[in-house]
Amino acid sequence: MRLSRLLVLSSLLVAAGCHSPYVEATVSNQTSQPIQLIEVDYPSASFGAQSLAPGQDFHYRFKVLGEGKMKLTYTDSTNHEHKFDGPSLHEGAEGPLTITISPDGAHWQPHFTSRP
Repeated sequence: MRLSRLLVLSSLLVAAGCHSPYVEATVSNQTSQPIQLIEVDYPSASFGAQSLAPGQDFHYRFKVLGEGKMKLTYTDSTNHEHKFDGPSLHEGAEGPLTITISPDGAHWQPHFTSRP
């Protein structure tokens, strides 16, 4: 009986401590032209894709270490570089983030929560 209680308690402690916060990002090309050299900068790192066809999405999952603003840079089909500032991130932020690239610019839809 004592051993089973200890096993249950140990399992609960392990399960409670196993979650690591992360941001699940989606970059979506909603233009009529392909875009290239997509780079998303966030505190302490960056991610990106070589190209995105019209209507295509790119998914990336990351952990936030540090604090700061996000930035998006990409090149359009006429080789013109575009830069956009995004939301601020704080260490421990988690949740979905959608970055929609449309003909009128980049639109950020963050739905973050913070964990201690």
